[in-house]
Amino acid sequence: MRPPPAVPPSDAPPPFDALAARRLREALGMAHGHVSYGLRAQYGLEAGPDLVAAWESGLRAPSGREVTALAGVLWCAPADLLQAPRTLREHRTARGLSAADLARRVGVGLDAYARMEKAGRWRGNERQSAALAAELALSSAAFMTATGRDEELAELLRSAVTTRWQAYVRPLAELLPFPRATLEGGVLEDVLLRLHADYQSRMVATLGWGGGVGDAGDGAAGREFLEGIVERFWERAGA
Repeated sequence: MRPPPAVPPSDAPPPFDALAARRLREALGMAHGHVSYGLRAQYGLEAGPDLVAAWESGLRAPSGREVTALAGVLWCAPADLLQAPRTLREHRTARGLSAADLARRVGVGLDAYARMEKAGRWRGNERQSAALAAELALSSAAFMTATGRDEELAELLRSAVTTRWQAYVRPLAELLPFPRATLEGGVLEDVLLRLHADYQSRMVATLGWGGGVGDAGDGAAGREFLEGIVERFWERAGA
């Protein structure tokens, strides 16, 4: 019997894709009972046919350990059974890694990593952050979301486009996971300049002739721009 994958307990299950699980099972010609037997025989998990059916119907959600085992039974990767991951735990589960394995690979103590994963806030150094992004195959945008930095990024970007963007190049450079060569090449400055120009042009367009207001005089265009500032930033950065 293979030992069950080592995945620490979690307060919430990963974002399970019930429809994908059903399709994968049916493609293999397996019944719920076959899956249940595989989970018990191969991984020592007591998950009866009714529980497997409940997973597929969305009535119950499997734990990270159960998702990894189910992937083994269905001959697929754990990521094939998950919706798009966002958190560190979801990315780790999608890669089929235990917390202990990931912590060891990025050079962080298990207890420290477990605390950061639970809090949703990564606090590793530059080398550890680079290792984390590599192990989880994270893009720059995914890294910022998974490490809990999206709101901080949004605040800096809102300030940059509404005031003097030049003052926010350094704070953003320190926050973002871009390679230093990219920053030195002026990509960040170019993106901020264009975002600033886009926002200011929208605000100017709200003014009508003679100092009145135009169709967007209530500021809706500016608010809409600021609400989606993070997505706009990544689009212009080519992430």
